[in-house]
Amino acid sequence: QVQLVESGGGLVQPGASLRLSCAASGRTFSSYNMGWFRQAPGKERDFVAAINWSGSNTYYADSVKGRFTISRDNAENTVHLQMNSLKPEDTAVYYCAAYRGNWGPHVTVAGNFGSWGQGTLVTVSS
Repeated sequence: QVQLVESGGGLVQPGASLRLSCAASGRTFSSYNMGWFRQAPGKERDFVAAINWSGSNTYYADSVKGRFTISRDNAENTVHLQMNSLKPEDTAVYYCAAYRGNWGPHVTVAGNFGSWGQGTLVTVSS
């Protein structure tokens, strides 16, 4: 298991940027694939982005492609989500998650991730 804590959420106007961070505990962070998911009230938890253990491979949801960038720093045990050109529909609680397994399209499925943070709220509104 890995403990995850998200930070960086807040209230911003449309078109603004935010950078979310996820801090992981332990010394085995580099062995996990990492993902970002988001959930709005009354909605299902949706995939946002994922990155493999080395940071060399990524997946993005079509809704965020070109606007969001996922990255990781294994030396600091952190994963980040840079969010640019934010839209009101990006409003949600954002969660980071860890999956110790093979890399592939299945890392876009929330149910495949075994460890989750508590989430950080992103609100995009005028």
